[in-house]
Amino acid sequence: MDINFWGFSLAKYSEQFKLDVVQQYLAGDMGFKAIANQRGLCNSMVRLWVRLYEAHGEAGLKRRSATYSAAQKLAVLQHMWARELSYKQTAAAFDIRSPGHISNWERCYHSGGIDALRPRQRGRPKTMPDSQSPKPPLPVDDDTRTREELLAEVSHLRMENAYLKKLDALVQTQQKQRAIARKKRK
Repeated sequence: MDINFWGFSLAKYSEQFKLDVVQQYLAGDMGFKAIANQRGLCNSMVRLWVRLYEAHGEAGLKRRSATYSAAQKLAVLQHMWARELSYKQTAAAFDIRSPGHISNWERCYHSGGIDALRPRQRGRPKTMPDSQSPKPPLPVDDDTRTREELLAEVSHLRMENAYLKKLDALVQTQQKQRAIARKKRK
């Protein structure tokens, strides 16, 4: 949903409906409140649509989602500072739907410079590396290996075997405990 800085949803109504409301107001027959009552709207929403139309034409009534580069954000801030404009005036000048964006940009710029204005990567960071893990070395023929290498492998295999036996015993103990607990519940 497209929420602007006045807190209204601009996406709820079609562009044609908004344009009809604005043209009805600009015809001069009725005021904001009368049009709002007739159309079942809030009078401040009618006022908002008229202001957007006056500032940007029909494009001001269209649903809009924009992304800005760091250079564009900096240019907006410099324009605002040079002309001593408010956030709302700057937003109107650059057709930025939310003046809150400009205040965020200014705060980021003052705290971290131009780098803080660059878009950040969104979402959760990757937990897995991009590259595959290195492949294990090809097995070497037992005849070419030294006695120490063979003894190290035997020791490693014995430890692995002992670990698996203990794991199996632990799993069997837990299964027995669950079975006893089930019998007690019945």
